[in-house]
Amino acid sequence: MNLNIKTIFIMNPYLEIFWRFFNLGLISFGGPAAHIGYFQQTFVQKYKWLDVQAYGRIVALSQFLPGPGSSQVGFAIGIERAGLLGGIMAFLGFTLPSFLLMLLLAMLGSQFSDTTTFSGMVYGLKLLAVVIVADAILTMAKSFCQQKLHLALALVSAIALILVSTSQVQIGIIIIAALVGALFAKQSLVTSEDTSCSENRNEIKKEINVTAALSFLLLFLLLPLASAEQGWLAMFNDFYQAGSLVFGGGHVVLPLLQHSVGTIVTNDQFLTGYAAAQAVPGPMFTFATFLGAQLMNEHMFIGAIIATLALFLPGFLLIVAFSKAWHKLSSEPLIASALSSVNAAVVGILIAAMYQPISQSAIHSIIDVLIVIAGFILLKFFRLPVLALVVSFATFGVILKL
Repeated sequence: MNLNIKTIFIMNPYLEIFWRFFNLGLISFGGPAAHIGYFQQTFVQKYKWLDVQAYGRIVALSQFLPGPGSSQVGFAIGIERAGLLGGIMAFLGFTLPSFLLMLLLAMLGSQFSDTTTFSGMVYGLKLLAVVIVADAILTMAKSFCQQKLHLALALVSAIALILVSTSQVQIGIIIIAALVGALFAKQSLVTSEDTSCSENRNEIKKEINVTAALSFLLLFLLLPLASAEQGWLAMFNDFYQAGSLVFGGGHVVLPLLQHSVGTIVTNDQFLTGYAAAQAVPGPMFTFATFLGAQLMNEHMFIGAIIATLALFLPGFLLIVAFSKAWHKLSSEPLIASALSSVNAAVVGILIAAMYQPISQSAIHSIIDVLIVIAGFILLKFFRLPVLALVVSFATFGVILKL
């Protein structure tokens, strides 16, 4: 058969989308910001699937919506290329490598969890989690807390969650922050609205995918009522609720999942999975793969699929719902201001998570503190790749446990 790979891709664009994203899923280390860079180089510069302006709008939308930012960008690129099925193929290709790696880690962890080697790796990876989250807090604070209002929202959010650490408080913080941002923006707006604003909002309504938006909302509201105390539906609900409220990137999924499933899995399992998610290429949301496998220990593969799909689904439904309307929607001052305030509150949520469970579970001695400081310096100032840090921390943890 003389068909070359280019001819095959012309005949089947869905296969091409899967293959291009699968290749990126194998090498995309470095987190969401790096992933967005990979996408830009590959699909804007190299293959020219979309222009710079269209790509910029997709990235902006992913920052506005809850969910996995870089995966939402990839999903939207797939939709631009070949419709909804193209988006699904992009998601499958980009997520599959990290999904398989995290599932393998969960399986090996359950088999060798009592060994000194494994406990040493857990020790090292928990310390790495402190480094990663500390870096995320500083990076996000520089972007989201430049105004006094936003800095105050971050500090109040952190204090509130440290004092009362519940999922209800987290949800309340996100809602209140959005309202505060919208109110401050409203005060600075002229009360009268011109005809062009009304026309713009009418066009926005027409371009919203109502089916996808309603699906997101109904699942968010009805799943808690339909799910039993235990079982796969309850687990699906826990991960779906977390995926619906993750503003500010993959790191924020940590405190949200900690409150929903952190009482079922151990702190060692939770933080090991989180740290390992930094080590594998592709989306950090495959942290859910590890947790799902742990939660359904007798059916690890099924549990991993349920948890992964549930965590990614809200963000993808929202991309489908608002991708066409986003260009006009983002020009609304109230929405832009509400988003800025939510991002500031997210910094506070991460600060609280740094206090508990991360630091309290990982740091127990002055040696642990010194290791964390050294790791932070290597990451922040010497730009040591995350994969190298994972290997170093895991190896050092094993050595200390011997």
